[in-house]
Amino acid sequence: MSLFVIGDLHLCFGDPGKTMKIFNGWDNYQELIEKNWRESIKEEDTVVIAGDVSWGMSLQQARPDFEFINSLPGEKIILKGNHDYWWSTKKKMEDFFASEGFETIKILHNNHYRYGNFGICGTRGWVNMPGETQDAKVLAREVQRLEASIKSAVDNQLEPIVFMHYPPIFGNNFNYDILDILYRYKIKACYYGHIHGRNAHNLCVKGVYDDIDFHLISGDYLQFSPLKVM
Repeated sequence: MSLFVIGDLHLCFGDPGKTMKIFNGWDNYQELIEKNWRESIKEEDTVVIAGDVSWGMSLQQARPDFEFINSLPGEKIILKGNHDYWWSTKKKMEDFFASEGFETIKILHNNHYRYGNFGICGTRGWVNMPGETQDAKVLAREVQRLEASIKSAVDNQLEPIVFMHYPPIFGNNFNYDILDILYRYKIKACYYGHIHGRNAHNLCVKGVYDDIDFHLISGDYLQFSPLKVM
């Protein structure tokens, strides 16, 4: 039994016009995701999908993408990305998955999932980067969600591992509101996606910084192969 992570699948089976193939490094990415996934993941494994799961604008439009995810081996835990416009309330999403028979997909939202002695925690996060709009209310809500997720794991005597969509640090930009939560709870590992393209990848913090081991797990950075966490 192993734990894996990958972000930014950007699946478009429900809306082929939204394909990422127009960008460098994204040729045949959906085929690569399936090939690499089936080569690496067993049914007893767990995979965290860290946001930007589907281009679908609604749960129904994203249904073919969830059907694809559900058909792959392992249990999947998904969190929200900035392009997940289909995202709704946790109950509505869980009811939809149950009605469609998507039994291998779980939602990470204000909660955690146990993995041995660890707690899988996380939230979308928010931005603090040039050219991207910041919204104080949205950021405050994401901070609360991150803390609620981590605290739920700590309250169950589990060591939290944090998964996010947005990076807490990018280049010279620091999201101190998010980082404060990571520092306060002495988080040892943080996995994040969102960032695409070689030049942008080079601006990402990868490795230990302030006692936190940061990992970039965007789909194109991982060459569409899930990364083993443990």
